[in-house]
Amino acid sequence: MKKYLLSFALAFMSLTAFAQADYEKIMAEKIAKTETCKTPEEFQALANDFQRIGSKESSKWLPPYYAALSQIQKGRLMMRNGNMQELDETAAQADKYLASAQNLAGADNAEIHLLRKMAASLRMMVNPAQRYMTDGAKAAEELGIAEKLDPSNPRIALIKAEDVYFTPEQYGGSKSKGLELFKEAITKFNAYKPKTALDPNWGRAEAEYFINMPAK
Repeated sequence: MKKYLLSFALAFMSLTAFAQADYEKIMAEKIAKTETCKTPEEFQALANDFQRIGSKESSKWLPPYYAALSQIQKGRLMMRNGNMQELDETAAQADKYLASAQNLAGADNAEIHLLRKMAASLRMMVNPAQRYMTDGAKAAEELGIAEKLDPSNPRIALIKAEDVYFTPEQYGGSKSKGLELFKEAITKFNAYKPKTALDPNWGRAEAEYFINMPAK
């Protein structure tokens, strides 16, 4: 009897290890696509993929996290193209995924708070004048929480640099100060090590893009 129980235990362990390897493989493939998607439709399809992975791996926070990131990147791309009509819906979908991720990861996850900041910023951009005191304040609050939890996180430095770079000078922004903050972000990227191969590690290419832009 002990022999059969041992065989069953070994077989179960093998299946579990195989399932984990399969999860890590498909997640790595999908995470790589977050850096290559070019259209809102591609980001939406990627968000759907992460949602499906999350429905099967219901104890893991990374699938809903990356689903939220894909939604946010979709929204940021729409915003750059001047399409503001769907930003509220896109931000709401990101927040839905982030609620799931936070339930699994806990309230002290800086990466999730940073995405909450980015989602709030999307909502604010629908009407900055009217929403600065609501969604703008929420974005600032979430960024502050993220920075307090993980001050060495390079993605936090990246988003702070973006805010300064794109904010008009009359409201405290500065292209030159923004570029200096992008350089600080690169320094943090050089020192940063994600906890696992699947943990968030995005943003370096964007910081490098701004630093390498021709001087005007």
